[in-house]
Amino acid sequence: MKFHRHSPIPAILLILATLSASQVISPILAQDVAPKPPQKVLILGNSITRHGPKPDIGWTGNWGMAASAEDKDFVHLIEKALTARANAKPTVLAVNIAEFERNYASYDVDAKLKDAADFGADLIILAIGENVPALTTEESKAQLKASVQKLLTRLKANRNPQIIVRSSFWSNTAKDETLKQACQESGGVFVDISALGKDESNYARSERPFKHEGVARHPGDKGMQAIADAIVRAVH
Repeated sequence: MKFHRHSPIPAILLILATLSASQVISPILAQDVAPKPPQKVLILGNSITRHGPKPDIGWTGNWGMAASAEDKDFVHLIEKALTARANAKPTVLAVNIAEFERNYASYDVDAKLKDAADFGADLIILAIGENVPALTTEESKAQLKASVQKLLTRLKANRNPQIIVRSSFWSNTAKDETLKQACQESGGVFVDISALGKDESNYARSERPFKHEGVARHPGDKGMQAIADAIVRAVH
């Protein structure tokens, strides 16, 4: 069948075909690309993440120092937020790797973090930097970057988890820039929380008195909430 040049029928058919295709394809594509909420969350950090009781410095908790209660530290606040978002509670494994921070060049990831690697996380959050010795040379920066990349590679294994790396609460340009480079080159999302440490109200010492200044310098409940909020915003 032939149509005259000015016949509107081909245009109508084209519109109908386009609408029909979009109605069929769009829901399928939306379903395919919608990210699944994380079911296993691995959080690697230091005393801000988790610290056992240490009475000699006045710390009796077994959670993120120096939150007033377990459910006030950033780990449990992240868990709470992800649960509310997905209407399902993820399994969370929080590990203190301050030893890695202090000895990143010689740290045996395979031996010391086997359980963390075998956990099979689909969301990995790296919250370190505060205990890393000062990076005074290009060699030390390169070594930290390589060590962090090695750590993340081991934890990813042959899976494709989302990776989030945050900057230090106690902001340090050299450390934070090195962590950012390692994160981005590992396919992760870098979360800059450097502004939080510049606000005195985010410190535990602004909320209540502490026996030890080292404990008091940690984020308090407000600071913990701010850290959690910043990280949760980066979770897809």
